[in-house]
Amino acid sequence: MQIVTDSGTDVCLSPEQMAALGVHIVPLVVTLEGKSYREGVDIEPGEFYRLLAESDSLPVTSQPSAGDFAETYRRLAATDPDILSIHMTSGLSGTFNSAQAGAQLVPEANVTHVDTKTLSAAAGWQVEAAARALNAGWSLEEVLALLDRIGAASESMYTLKELKYLIHGGRISHMKGLIASVLNLKPLIGVEKENGTYVQQGQVRTFQGAVKGLVDVMARQHAPGSALRVQVLHAYNPEGASMLREQIDQRFDCTWLPVGPMSLVLGAHTGPSMVGVAYAPLTAFADVP
Repeated sequence: MQIVTDSGTDVCLSPEQMAALGVHIVPLVVTLEGKSYREGVDIEPGEFYRLLAESDSLPVTSQPSAGDFAETYRRLAATDPDILSIHMTSGLSGTFNSAQAGAQLVPEANVTHVDTKTLSAAAGWQVEAAARALNAGWSLEEVLALLDRIGAASESMYTLKELKYLIHGGRISHMKGLIASVLNLKPLIGVEKENGTYVQQGQVRTFQGAVKGLVDVMARQHAPGSALRVQVLHAYNPEGASMLREQIDQRFDCTWLPVGPMSLVLGAHTGPSMVGVAYAPLTAFADVP
């Protein structure tokens, strides 16, 4: 069985590891000033944010088409018809629905779809866990149960300096966004688990305060000193990411995954200042091969 995912899951694996574990990424698309780029194929995060800084336009993103997924499923089914397709939340993207539609076009493929109800690193954790478990010989039922456990245990939050990108992308209420913009507030945004949509966890007046606010939310969910698996990602704000990592490290017993850039298609909705964190009790991953 091979795995298909999308570029919005931010899987923390090298291309060589992806190939060895049978993970295949279908890219999302970002359009800026009339030119479209496939993430990870036509453009990388650094180049995208450089173009964004030079542009007066705001970016537009789109999920892969059903045909894009069908092409991938058809190619993989030629050697193995059993495919596990794991995707970023359907509550914030049409990618999951597009993947389901793509599978309908490839009757020779036996595709099982998983909606992670989250995105970025927290979704990538599910992809990697599934790949390692399948390669260790786990059954599909065992893998799906593992993903349920990891999804229930994992949380994802972020903050940012400006709201114009979120407002433009329609990912938050325009009214709340406009009020926060006038007051120059920095929101603390999480991802709720039922529908996989954004939920506001609070708002503060400074970016530094917002970074501390993210850690305070973590501390309300997990006792200080708890053993956590943690990954900090950012759009194009390594300084903010370092600040967040340092504050988390002071309050918890962390097993760290690499700090790095998040999916540029997700960053297109938040703007370059975004910093975020995925975290879960380390015990949730104890049986991952």
